[in-house]
Amino acid sequence: MKNILFVCTGNTCRSCMAEAIFNDLCDIEDLRAHSAGMSVVYNGKTSKNSALIVKESIGKDISERKATQLTRDMIESSELILTMTSYMKDVLVNTFPQLKNKIYTLNEYVSLEGEIVDPFGADIESYRQTYRQLRSSILLLLDKLRKI
Repeated sequence: MKNILFVCTGNTCRSCMAEAIFNDLCDIEDLRAHSAGMSVVYNGKTSKNSALIVKESIGKDISERKATQLTRDMIESSELILTMTSYMKDVLVNTFPQLKNKIYTLNEYVSLEGEIVDPFGADIESYRQTYRQLRSSILLLLDKLRKI
């Protein structure tokens, strides 16, 4: 099984939505997404709005999903690491320079400008906008991975 790892700050909004979207849309055999945060709050769970948007969009309940702290093992065992921002990418590349060839921002990897903005604490429409942005980027990601 090959792993793609989505990384954000707390693993309660963007990366867990990206994981759910990717795994729902992925039709590539033996490929699975996981997600983790760089700065996870102890006992943190998926944000209420992220869980609500994922439930209404793809019917998957992630409301009880616990936030996962990013580890060295996760980085090393993933074929591709996709961060939500260039700052996160830079931190990981500086920490794991030997693995820089598999660490990108999600949008950079699919040739889009900009970053995936953190909706944490914002209104439900901001979460919907982040979801739509993630879904668009992940559709491009899947197209690219099918060609590899």
